[in-house]
Amino acid sequence: MNVPNGPKNATFRTGPEEVEVVRVPFTSVKATGRGDKWQDDYVDQEFLRALLDDVSSGRIAPDDAVEQLKRLPFRQVDDTLVDHHRHLRQGAPEAVYGPGKSPEQCVSIVGELLAHGRGAVLVTRTNEDQRKALEAAHGVAECANGSLLWRAPSPIDHGNVLVVSAGTADVPVVDECLLALKAHGIIASRITDIGVAGLHRLLDRVDDVMDADIIVVVAGMEGALASVIGGLSGKPVIAVPTSVGYGSGLDGVTALLAMHATCANGVTVVGIDNGYGAACAVARIVRSSNA
Repeated sequence: MNVPNGPKNATFRTGPEEVEVVRVPFTSVKATGRGDKWQDDYVDQEFLRALLDDVSSGRIAPDDAVEQLKRLPFRQVDDTLVDHHRHLRQGAPEAVYGPGKSPEQCVSIVGELLAHGRGAVLVTRTNEDQRKALEAAHGVAECANGSLLWRAPSPIDHGNVLVVSAGTADVPVVDECLLALKAHGIIASRITDIGVAGLHRLLDRVDDVMDADIIVVVAGMEGALASVIGGLSGKPVIAVPTSVGYGSGLDGVTALLAMHATCANGVTVVGIDNGYGAACAVARIVRSSNA
């Protein structure tokens, strides 16, 4: 298989003899998809296994297989390079970040992902104009806090994933996290409004917290809930500071720094209001556990 920065001369074993494949240099023409033989096919593990099985059985010649693999599978769509290879590298397809993009750009990028892939397509942080354009072009999507999801995958084996919030005002970030988790095939449970201002509310649900295999904690203000849960549970805890809070909350900076400074060792912290990032952290843990 020809891989960038791989061996100078790759070989395929087909039996007693070896077939040598001459490495094809990577060029900017190939990178931007302007070559005559550009391939923009979606590449995932299922595709690669089928291709390798065909090589092994003799249904496809090694040189023909190399021809399918020798160009990196991303495609230029206007000002965007759509990454069809991300599912193979990371286990999940590329997500589209809405801010800074026009509705037309969002429509084009999502169209490319839907046309040349089989997996979920997720767009985050969209505005009303982007949502209207996207659903008009590509059909109704599942929506949550500005995120849109098409082709949600079947659930995978992910154990008990729990997303909790300190307050009701943190729920939009919870919703973003839950939909992003669903895009990875992870159906999480949720508990909201169990912050430290009324600690008895957390104590009422402590059995649910302790039963979870992975916990996402979403909290604004001083962000103390992440430390509390990190001190209770020995399972992975991913803390999401939110911009909820009064003046000295500094739009989430206080919660962010407090979570980084937690004495509950091992708590992972993502950026302010980043429910999507927390979901991706959970997905990496789940995929590593299932590997």
